[in-house]
Amino acid sequence: MKAEDFESSLRNSTSKWWQFTVVLFITLVLCFGSYTQSPIFKQADNLFYDRLIQGTATGNASSQVTIVDIDEISLSAVGQWPWPRYLIAKLVKELSDNQPAAMGLDILFPEPDRSSLKNIQLQFRKDFALNLGFTGVPPEMQDNDLYLAHILRQADIVGANYFYFDHFNKKPSPLRVPFDIVDKSGRLNVNQAEGVLTNTPQIENSLKHTGFLNSQSDMDGLLRSTPLLISFKDQTFTNLSISTFLSAHNIKEVEILKNFFGLYIKADQYRIPITRDGYIHIKFNGPGRAHKFISAADILNQHYSPADIQGKIIFIGSSATGLNDIHHTVFDSSYSGLEIHAAILSSIYEKSQVIIPIWSNAFVSGVCIFTGILMMLLLFFSSSPLVLLTGTLAWGSILLISSLFCFIKISVFISPILPLILTIFTFVYTSFMRFTGARKASFVWFKKLAQAQQITIKTIVSLVETRDPETAQHVVRTQNYTRALAVHLKQSGLFPDILTDDYIETLYHASPLHDIGKIGIPDRILLKPGKLTDEEFEIMKTHSSLGRDTLQKTRRDNQDNYFLIMGAQIAGSHHERWDGRGYPDGLCGEKIPLCGRIMAICDVYDALISERCYKRAFSHDKAMNIILEGRETMFDPRLVDGFFAIENTIKSIAARYKDSIPVDTKPSS
Repeated sequence: MKAEDFESSLRNSTSKWWQFTVVLFITLVLCFGSYTQSPIFKQADNLFYDRLIQGTATGNASSQVTIVDIDEISLSAVGQWPWPRYLIAKLVKELSDNQPAAMGLDILFPEPDRSSLKNIQLQFRKDFALNLGFTGVPPEMQDNDLYLAHILRQADIVGANYFYFDHFNKKPSPLRVPFDIVDKSGRLNVNQAEGVLTNTPQIENSLKHTGFLNSQSDMDGLLRSTPLLISFKDQTFTNLSISTFLSAHNIKEVEILKNFFGLYIKADQYRIPITRDGYIHIKFNGPGRAHKFISAADILNQHYSPADIQGKIIFIGSSATGLNDIHHTVFDSSYSGLEIHAAILSSIYEKSQVIIPIWSNAFVSGVCIFTGILMMLLLFFSSSPLVLLTGTLAWGSILLISSLFCFIKISVFISPILPLILTIFTFVYTSFMRFTGARKASFVWFKKLAQAQQITIKTIVSLVETRDPETAQHVVRTQNYTRALAVHLKQSGLFPDILTDDYIETLYHASPLHDIGKIGIPDRILLKPGKLTDEEFEIMKTHSSLGRDTLQKTRRDNQDNYFLIMGAQIAGSHHERWDGRGYPDGLCGEKIPLCGRIMAICDVYDALISERCYKRAFSHDKAMNIILEGRETMFDPRLVDGFFAIENTIKSIAARYKDSIPVDTKPSS
């Protein structure tokens, strides 16, 4: 193996191992983030989860649930909140008379009703020392709380409470455990509350069943899941939605069991998937108000259909904006807390609860590891970009389709986002590294090609030198003259459309080809020490067209080779004159290519200051005077002005690259 091949192989191997290390590191980071549910990775999973919920929503809502809403219309018609509790009692009684399956009251009454006649009497006695008397009022109607408690007891309604996690009750609150929760899984670990907010003792004691109102939004403010179970003083309590559901089905005891996917609540024939901490993932099927809503004002005024109440599960509460029981979901930024209970029951009846397996984090971590290994194998064994792209698309499709299939068919959500991120990152990173390596290799190849080109030029020029008395230093000097003059012209703002950096660099490299045609001139003419005859001079003049034609033939197979194009222009036009009296084509003015005009003045100057076999060297001043005399006849006047502007640079170049070995000279006649 050649040394260069060995070095290339070693570089490729090192590059692949470096890529392997980066992919392995990213794999471990994503694996750890997935297993620990790091917030940033959790947010990525949530974004995909939200798109799935939105994309699979049917808009359906269970017909078994009806919401009685103390809405803005009710508040406007009856009075602002809070209503006197006899109005709540009237509302509950009206609903109860229509024999619903169960009713859940999404309202807490933690303080006595100040509008009660009994409380008004106490307040006036305290503030004004007045004893108010009321006639014609039954005793049970003098205390609104007592009257509401009486109606709630008759209606067998499910009441509400609220658990605290940041402070505890100074006084023990009356609290009953409405349902027996038996954990047979051994894995349940629900949140432990520190305190509880309940109704007044009169109301609380009238309730046979209760349920808590706690809900919990995610860190981004979206409500995706909510607790169904909370522990308080070693007892497990249920959410208002589940309490109402159990009351409707006359279920006294539920079991917490475990299956392949995780924990679930077994309530009669229903199975409700929950997390280890007792949360349910709510399957929202669209924006708010998808369920049957009846205004509380319509119930009080008896403007409703009894069929919407009879045999239904009823939730009573308020969606009024001013009460702030509003939540942000993937569909709606103002989803009422009252309807969340209905959405939970809809998912139970429609059997569309979202299941996030208990082993989901570990599984996704394992898929990340497998993805990393798969992509590293593709990285090592696929040299073709097409194979890498195909493998990436295939695996990414498998991840995405598998996740969609599980969610749509069995409501199981397993996020493919982190493995997808790893797959895409590996492809992009590997492609970038390969592109960078290929570009670097192309640059090295181009550099070698440019070097080979320069060597070829030098070889051709050397071949010309074997037949021409000019020295190699003439080539170096004229190269530097042309570049210096072209740079000055560009800086002066002349020929802005032509004098780009690439043009100047190509001019520098192509200028040595200006006399390549001399290789076709016979020695008797090329090396003649004396003055050429007219016939000999005509033959000598053909070197311009010979050089141009030779370079044009060379570029036939490469029409876009800018170097050969300029080389042909220089060779064919550097003896043209500004006044049109030059050769080989008699071009004049700006019809002469700019590169040929620049080469002409630089070639003449160097020929004048150099010794030849037929002449002695002229001084710099004499050569400059001859060039000045040729302004507007031989040379472009703007180029002559520019040449004089960089006179010191021209002298410096001539001195730096002067001929070290003088040629045999003969005094000029």
